[in-house]
This record gives sequence, C-alpha cells and structure tokens, in this order.
Amino acid sequence: MTLVMGIVNVTPDSFSDGGRFVDPDAAIAHARHLHEQGAAILDIGGESTRPGAERVAPRVEQERVLPVVTALADAGLTVSIDTMNADTAAAAVRAGARIVNDVSGGLADPELFAAVAATDAEVVLGHWRGPSADMYAGARYDDVARELADELLTRMADAAAAGLAPDRIVLDPGIGFGKRGVQNWDALRALPQLVGIGPRVLVGTSRKRFLTDALGADASVARRDLATAVTSVLAAQAGVWAVRVHDVGATRDALRVGECWEGAWTP
Repeated sequence: MTLVMGIVNVTPDSFSDGGRFVDPDAAIAHARHLHEQGAAILDIGGESTRPGAERVAPRVEQERVLPVVTALADAGLTVSIDTMNADTAAAAVRAGARIVNDVSGGLADPELFAAVAATDAEVVLGHWRGPSADMYAGARYDDVARELADELLTRMADAAAAGLAPDRIVLDPGIGFGKRGVQNWDALRALPQLVGIGPRVLVGTSRKRFLTDALGADASVARRDLATAVTSVLAAQAGVWAVRVHDVGATRDALRVGECWEGAWTP
C-alpha cells in the first residue's frame, strides 16, 4: 500500500500555501487535519524551495518548525522534517522527527548525511541540480531516466559512506527540481527503473508547475489537486513507497480506488 505524506509548510512564501500555516498553532491544527484525512507521515518544512526562493537561516528555520515537530511527535504522529540543513535535521530528530527529507540529496549541506547517520532517523535523497534561486540552470539532459538514476546512485553512495544503510534511505526523483515541463514527465515514466534500484521511492507532484502546463494557465488549485491525485495513483502503480501531497483527502481516495481496481483492497 502506498503511503501518503502530508505537506505542512510553516513558511510565509511557499508557492502554494505560503503564510497560511506560519503560526505554529495553525500548522499543528492543519497537520492533525491531514492525519485525520489519511496522511501516514507529516512533512514539516520551514524553508520554501519554490523556484526563485532564497535560503533561510537555520535559526529562523528551526524557530518555525521545532514547536510543530515537537507537538506532533509528542502526540504519537510520524513526522518528517523537510530541510537541507544538518543542524535543523539534527534538532528536528531530537524533537521527535523520524525522517529527514532533503530535497538536495545532501548536496546543499555536506554535513547532513553524518548528522542523520548519528541518529536512528531515515533520510530522503531528492534529485537536485542546484538551489531554488536558480532552479532551472541545470535543467539540461540527454537522457532524463539514465541521468536521474546515475545521480541518485551517487547520492546513495555518499550517504552509505557516511554510515547510512540502504534500508534507511528513500529516493525521490525531485519532480520540478532542475526539470522543466516534459522533463518531469520523463522522470515520472522512469519510476519503474528508479524503484528497481532497491530503496523505497517517494514522489511529490503536488500542485507543481508542470501540472499547470498540462491543464492550462488558469487551472485552479482544485484541478491541480485532482491532477496530483491521478499522478499519485500512477506512481503507486509503478511501485512507489509514498506520495507527498497538499490535498491528502483527494489523493487518499484516489489511491483507495486504485487499490480496489487492482484487487489489493476490498470494500
């Protein structure tokens, strides 16, 4: 069964819901709502990685996320910390986070792998080709599937060298990161090969620009959430471990229908 990871942006400037949950109490309430809708994991982020976003100081990031991580972990919920900073990762794990979700795959902070390896947390390695401030500078590929796999294998090797065993690693094709338009579709079509590498795979397509490109510039959030649910079901059929979304309810419903279709779940 493919798990759903619910997105909780504790930021003023995220591309989709920036500012709505910057207050810790609002973020905690939203996370609890996502859990009630079916999110098995709550991914808490204090730094926007939208195209053009500037980096946030670790101190500011931690002030945003740690109260939320602590409250949710104390309530027995499974928490992931969405960060590229080793210090924030370590602090969040001490506060109860069980997963470190690094969209840069350890490239933004060379100390992150060692920081995670010193704990019992797991790590998500995102495919990344540079910071959000210049998101698409590296969006040049001869073969998206091959280059994506090769670069993630390199990140796995560096994680292993730091002491992270394969069963503690999750791979993420980094949809939208360093990829334009059709390159994202190429990456999604490569999911069976990525799953075949061995570690679990996480996919996040939620509300991203390539979906708007497919639907039309005037596509509403509701239409993008529907498109997200469709891509999440297709990713599940490719064997991914989890999907990362804003609208947990729509995706959980779509996944349940897909499970019924395949005979994996019976009402």
